[in-house]
Amino acid sequence: MRLISYLSDGGERIAALRDGRYVDLNQADPALPTSMVELLAQGAEMLLRAEAVLGSAEPLPAESVRLLAPVPRPPKIFGVGLNYADHARETGKEPPSEPVIFSKLPGTVAAHGQAIVLPALSAKVDYEAELVVVIGRGGRHIPRDTAMEHVAGYCCGHDVSARDWQHQKPGGQWLLGKSFDTFGPFGPELVTADEIPDPGDLRIQLRLNGQTMQDSSTRQLIFSVAELIAYLSGVCTLEPGDVIFTGTPPGVGAARKPPVYLQPGDVVEIEIERIGLLRNPVVAEPAA
Repeated sequence: MRLISYLSDGGERIAALRDGRYVDLNQADPALPTSMVELLAQGAEMLLRAEAVLGSAEPLPAESVRLLAPVPRPPKIFGVGLNYADHARETGKEPPSEPVIFSKLPGTVAAHGQAIVLPALSAKVDYEAELVVVIGRGGRHIPRDTAMEHVAGYCCGHDVSARDWQHQKPGGQWLLGKSFDTFGPFGPELVTADEIPDPGDLRIQLRLNGQTMQDSSTRQLIFSVAELIAYLSGVCTLEPGDVIFTGTPPGVGAARKPPVYLQPGDVVEIEIERIGLLRNPVVAEPAA
C-alpha cells in the first residue's frame, strides 16, 4: 500500500493510492485516524483495515491533494553517515566499525514538490539521495533478528547538507549543517514494508537538472536497515513515525572535481526502485 499525508481545507489528513488516485482513509472508514503517526501507532492490523476499505470511498479530486511529507512531524529524525561502501571509497575513508549517527531538526521536513531553500549562511549546499525508513512499531533494545518487524515502510529521501557548516565550522557542525529549514525532503509516498521485501537490493539514483549524479544500489549499505534499528534502539526508544535517513551513495557534489553545489533554479530528482520519485526545486533564501 502507498500512503500519503495531505493538506485539506480541514487540516492534515491521510490517504492511500487506489488505481492511480488517492482515497482518504478516514472518509472510507471513520474509525481510521486522520494522521500518519496515529495510524502507524495502531499497528499492522490497522494498516490491513485501511487497505481493506480502499474500495468504499470515492477518490479525491487530483487538484485537491496538496502533498505533505508522509510523516509531517516525525518524533525523531536520524541520519547515518558514510553508510555506503562505494561512498566510503569515494571519500578515501575506511568504512566505520559501527554506524555514524546524527540528527536533523524538525524544520528540515519538506514534501515532494516543495522548494529546498538555500540559506544565505552557506555557500556549499550539497545533495544526498537516501533510502528513508519509517518506524511503525516502536521499542527499545530491539534485536536485529526481529528489527524488520518494526518497519512501517519506506520513502525516497534527500539529506541536503551544508558542507561548509558540516566540515569547516569549529568542531564540525553536523547537526546545524544538516538542519537548515527544508533540508530533509522525503516522500512522496510511504510504501508499506510488505511491498519492499528486501530494502537491501534497490537501485537508488539522483538527477540534478536531468543529469545523473548518483547511481548505486542499497546492496552497498554497510549497515543494513535491521542493524540500524537495533543500534539506535539500544540508545533511545524508537516511536511510531520516527524517520531514518540511511546514508547516501557516491557522486555527492563535494567529492567532484570541481565540486558541484546546489544553485537557485536547480531541480533535484531522487528515484528509488519500487518506491518512487521525489522531486524538489531549489530556490535562494529571500533577503531579510
